[in-house]
Amino acid sequence: MLNNFIIFVLAAFVGTEVLTKVPQTLHTPLMSGANAISGITVVGALVAAGMTSDPWSTWIGFGALVVATINVVGGFLVTDRMLKMFGEEKASPAAVGTPRTNGTAD
Repeated sequence: MLNNFIIFVLAAFVGTEVLTKVPQTLHTPLMSGANAISGITVVGALVAAGMTSDPWSTWIGFGALVVATINVVGGFLVTDRMLKMFGEEKASPAAVGTPRTNGTAD
């Protein structure tokens, strides 16, 4: 138990140091990749919830499944929204047939 706790604390420190060194230009691609990898967490939560006969462990696994699913879906929604910021602007249907004016009368 103590060994697992020590590994957890060291991993938290290393993770914090690595993530604080990531430049802002790389944050979004890394976040997208991390969200894809987080799908593995969903599979692990399914295994944890389904391979036990103890009801308490099943509920903990179900909670992990819910949280992992929220993480994956939310991450992809944020990534999709960010990628739309870099896409081409599409004209609204109302603006297609109207000429552009600069606000002055002719």
